[in-house]
Amino acid sequence: MTPTIGLFPANMHAAADRRGAARIAALAEDLGYDSLWVGDHPAPPSPRVEPSPMEPDEPLLDPLVTLGFLAAHTERIRLATGIVVLPQRNPLVLAKQFASLDVLSEGRVIAGIAAGYLEPELRALGVPMEDRGTRTTEYLKAMRQMWHADKPAFHGRYVSFSGVDAHPRPIQRRLPVVVGGHSAPAHRRAVEHGDGWFGFMLGLRAAAEQIAALREVADEYGRETPLEISVCAARRLTPEVVEAYAELGVHRLVAIPPTGLPLQELEAFVVANAPTRLGARPV
Repeated sequence: MTPTIGLFPANMHAAADRRGAARIAALAEDLGYDSLWVGDHPAPPSPRVEPSPMEPDEPLLDPLVTLGFLAAHTERIRLATGIVVLPQRNPLVLAKQFASLDVLSEGRVIAGIAAGYLEPELRALGVPMEDRGTRTTEYLKAMRQMWHADKPAFHGRYVSFSGVDAHPRPIQRRLPVVVGGHSAPAHRRAVEHGDGWFGFMLGLRAAAEQIAALREVADEYGRETPLEISVCAARRLTPEVVEAYAELGVHRLVAIPPTGLPLQELEAFVVANAPTRLGARPV
């Protein structure tokens, strides 16, 4: 199996303005990257506290708004959230946003979701830390109803509705959901409810451990369709490194540049990590 290459983040630093976002997206598409991934932190802690991945003044565009912009500046490359913190969003509104994006991009959306982990941000958005996981699973079930059910309806602890609908529906017959997270609950959520799994900043040993854990859960649940495995690698990509991740069962490696590169250096990074240079599969 030869993996494809994605790019993260397409909504931050030099890509967090009109010119940078459009330029990087077009360059990645021209070079055969298969996907653009955007992050989600609407209200990071200020001042920064662990385990926040960013300073509060680092520029980060909203993921869905950014992907809508990138859809208008690209033709083929897939558009992915990596990830949206699902319990921080209204699930019916988010379902509508993803469906709209899928229509406007002509079926190129990957909906990456996770439960989140930043307590100050979750608290500021009205989400108790202790129930973020159960909210995530319930919200995802509700979103699938809005995307694909003939008569959408859902009745749960956190969201309940019937007698409503939303059109247009996603172009993709089943809008793919990638579940992020490195915990046992995240693994179960991916296996039980997802189409793929997203691992963030994983070296080879950590990736191997995560994939092994996912396979154990898949066996436990009797899942027959393999999860698509996407990994944002915690090391510089080379043809040898790409091959090593592929041997673990990774379908897509997501390249991540050093933080804060100016646009010209970010462009150089995108060129240096092009699929053909890494022995990966161009799209």
